[in-house]
Amino acid sequence: MFETIILSFAFAFGLAVRQIGLPPLVGFLAAGFAINIAAQPLGLPQETGPILHHVAHLGVLLLLFTVGLKLKLGQIAQPQVVGGAILHFAISVALFAPVAKLLMGVAWETALLLAIALAFSSTVLAAKLLEGKRELGAFHGRTAIGILIVQDIIALVVLAIWSGQTPNAWAALLLGLPLLRPVLHKLLDLAGHDEILVLMGMLLALVIGGYGFEAMGLSSEIGALAMGVLLSNHARASELSRALWSLKEVFLVAFFLEIGLTGLPDGPALVFALVVGLALPLKGALFYALLVAFKLRARSAFLSSLSLTAYSEFGLIVAAGVLPEYLVPLALAVTLSFLISAPLNRIAHPLYERLEDRLQRFERPTMHPDEQPKDLGDATVLIFGMGRTGTAAYDRLSEAGLSPIGLDADTYRIKGHQEAGRNALFADAEDSNFWRSVDLGRIKAAVLALGDLEAKLIAVRSLRARGFSGPVIAHVMHEETRHLLREAGADYTYLTMTQAGVNLADRTVTVLEVEGRHGG
Repeated sequence: MFETIILSFAFAFGLAVRQIGLPPLVGFLAAGFAINIAAQPLGLPQETGPILHHVAHLGVLLLLFTVGLKLKLGQIAQPQVVGGAILHFAISVALFAPVAKLLMGVAWETALLLAIALAFSSTVLAAKLLEGKRELGAFHGRTAIGILIVQDIIALVVLAIWSGQTPNAWAALLLGLPLLRPVLHKLLDLAGHDEILVLMGMLLALVIGGYGFEAMGLSSEIGALAMGVLLSNHARASELSRALWSLKEVFLVAFFLEIGLTGLPDGPALVFALVVGLALPLKGALFYALLVAFKLRARSAFLSSLSLTAYSEFGLIVAAGVLPEYLVPLALAVTLSFLISAPLNRIAHPLYERLEDRLQRFERPTMHPDEQPKDLGDATVLIFGMGRTGTAAYDRLSEAGLSPIGLDADTYRIKGHQEAGRNALFADAEDSNFWRSVDLGRIKAAVLALGDLEAKLIAVRSLRARGFSGPVIAHVMHEETRHLLREAGADYTYLTMTQAGVNLADRTVTVLEVEGRHGG
């Protein structure tokens, strides 16, 4: 019965915050605190906490597994990722620990652990926000996720040191983990496209990655992530991620509810959360300074930093293991950081455009790893978004004798297209600097095959602002979004699923006519 009440609270609060432009997860956090306040009148049963915790843990494992499906190991082994994560952690602890000691009058060990807990950024929030904007594959998204993975590894080391937990003898099996990749790839080939595919994903994320790594004395979260990474190079990795999407979303509701249900804050906890909340901009500013120092452009550094500007649920895990008396204040601080970070990330691109002149002053005058093209060569058709739809459009235009060029913000996807012989370059449709510098002189038509509606709208408006007068063709998934693209300047909108049905019907008519002639 109480689980039904929890779902009702989650729906009501999630729907309410959505109406004012906030992500539903903010409503789920608020719902957790509301349920906590109403717990006694509602008669909270003792078993609800463990049940909710278990479901929340499953959601986190599925999220990290799907993040792993989109990761490449080379993404982590980057100077800005490893260096940014380690330096940010070290500087944050060095700054926060003395402040906590001075202001709170706690022992040095407690001050150090509080500083460590606050040094991490939220993997769940960043991954969910980036995924919602379809930016996990973008350069800044990959940078942010890579830094979060390094931070999670640091968190595991901290837990091992202070809790006394160490990997057992079974952990030696990890040396053979790369040998498991061909087996997993073969299983994914055999899994089909229905419920067996979903079950395989759950098996890898929850059983082999989750329980398996726990049995070896290691983190189940890292285990789920590792299983995803092993499959990330498979052609069906994206399909598996999509198949798990709804299940993961439902389970993650429990995660955000659980934070609110951790406990009700008292006066000192509220003061602690407010003070820590005021320090949140310093966290983001430090990330920005470090990423710019590692030669990232101002835009990539800003978007990555904004994704990382929230306190971490891993901090709560650390606190639960070694600092339980501060669990509620830290939970409140994490919640407050989510309330600040989520809406800011929602407007990240227009916010950067407003601050661009100030932020670019810190950009290093050198070659950047996220440099974007200015010259599109002899291309006559511009295709933005080189996923399945964009790739099919590119190949068809090439067959028709035209000269297309494919642009995408996913550097690994672009590399794959280049290896396949396609004319493809890294570029971000939402980057105002790209639109200011790119030469569109030879482009006669533009095809927008991007998945995100906001990215398509920005691309259309940017093309028209540059004076591009050729036809702009965009694919859309929903009828209600067609008028938005037409108002922004698109000449033609292709309603993908509807048009697929029309084409299927046309093909059926053609087949029937051919068979009728043969039969006659």
